[in-house]
Amino acid sequence: MSRIYWYQGRFLADNEVRISPEDRGYYFGDGVYEVFRVYGGRLFEAEAHLARLRRSAAGVRLPLPHADEEWLRNLNELVRLNSLQEGTVYLQITRGTAPRNHLFPPQAEPVVMAYCTDVKRPLSAMEAGYAAITLPDTRWLHCDYKTLNLLANVLAKQAAADRGAADAILHRDGTVTESSASNVMIVKDGRLVTHPANHLILHGVTRAVVLRLAAQTEIPAEERPFALEELFAADEVLLTGTTIEVMPVISVDGKPIGSGRPGPITRRLQREFEDLISS
Repeated sequence: MSRIYWYQGRFLADNEVRISPEDRGYYFGDGVYEVFRVYGGRLFEAEAHLARLRRSAAGVRLPLPHADEEWLRNLNELVRLNSLQEGTVYLQITRGTAPRNHLFPPQAEPVVMAYCTDVKRPLSAMEAGYAAITLPDTRWLHCDYKTLNLLANVLAKQAAADRGAADAILHRDGTVTESSASNVMIVKDGRLVTHPANHLILHGVTRAVVLRLAAQTEIPAEERPFALEELFAADEVLLTGTTIEVMPVISVDGKPIGSGRPGPITRRLQREFEDLISS
């Protein structure tokens, strides 16, 4: 069965989708995107993803062609047409198709594309935990916008794989920001710490969910910058993200974190998250 796309207002088979070579997403990475998680055939935290989409689009001055209700109606229909029960929906909007020019094209209309992918929950990795490395954060200074400009993230993720690790934890002059594709949290003396949601990190939807779960379960949490030294001295380290949920990190740069096994706060947050998506 071919995958069904939502492309420019129509539901099409994958072999019917045609992307112009003059699409500004292809030339410049001139666009924004969101990745929605689907559990039990339903979009998870859809309103939070759409709020971030609006913020990203406003940040790069890209007019969105639909209101939230229309996004939700079509994305839900896309999930239904693809019979997706567990996976992701990728939604991308570029500034449009026009001859190559750095200036915004005045007549171009945004190009919208979305598709579904079967993605199973990473249960074995969540049980065992990740190995990670550290790398300097070489990205631009608007990491809070979810744009198509991801080459620095790709290079960091590949560098981690080249060194036998699952992800790279990034830092700016020794201050930890996030990983190549997820937010980072540490636990010290029972307290959860994560970088503030400013321009240096993506405002993760799963990050916000985990902070909400921490508050509900009376796990102390604070949003503040923390240094590499605190990362290595942490009792626990965890990553949060749409596809990895609550992922323990058991070693960084070959050094064990805490006991070298997923810790009790991480396990508690995993259980709380499991309860949430199962409700």
